Amino acid sequence: MKQHEAVIKVMEQNNGFATLGYLYQEVLKVSGVEWKTKTPFASIRRIVQDERFFFKIRPGLWALNSYKNKLPPEIFPTKDQSIKKQEEFNHTYYQGLLVEIGNLKRFQTFIPNQDKNKIYLGKRLGEITTIGELYKFAYDNILQKARTVDVSWFNTRKMPSMLFEVEHLADIQNSLLKFMELQDFYVKFYIVADEVREREFEAKLSLSAFTPIQKRIKFMSYIQLSDWHTKTYELTSIENTFNL
Repeated sequence: MKQHEAVIKVMEQNNGFATLGYLYQEVLKVSGVEWKTKTPFASIRRIVQDERFFFKIRPGLWALNSYKNKLPPEIFPTKDQSIKKQEEFNHTYYQGLLVEIGNLKRFQTFIPNQDKNKIYLGKRLGEITTIGELYKFAYDNILQKARTVDVSWFNTRKMPSMLFEVEHLADIQNSLLKFMELQDFYVKFYIVADEVREREFEAKLSLSAFTPIQKRIKFMSYIQLSDWHTKTYELTSIENTFNL
């Protein structure tokens, strides 16, 4: 079996689509393939860019051309999908990437209750998070805000470690206000959005109202997030090889 056929096989078994991270995890398990390279992950990245067989849906997410008309709308929205629905699909996708990264890094992951039934790559988001109820690490009024954060990572002490807000079209300032309510905790804050919104992020963050948290909040683009997701899977695959 040729290398590109192994990638096709894995995608077919996954309903015609896959993240690069998933391919890293599964393609090398396919028997009967000779890679003859010290950089098989780079080979997989090259293979999925072959337009004869594959097309890119979102950063880090690829699909088979032969499945283009068979993909569910949350994977590949059609033109008749409303802008609101497409925004929801995108938002859920990036939430899912963040949850998977957190799980791989052995954090405990949480998303708001209203998002648990949203579909991420064929699964409900609630199925891939590790915490069903938010830990009671603060007073009720603080917890009320914390429950609305798009993705939360908790450490082994059941305290928040990293908080992420995914902003596809919504007002970034609302997320900054949310983070202000959580400033008393030793937490890293991230705004995740399209790279074209970074200047907007910087302008909002520069307001004097956000001075207490200005040095604690970072902007992460969708491309950077997908790269992080891919590299985390790559590192995990290598560590598993050596039982680390």
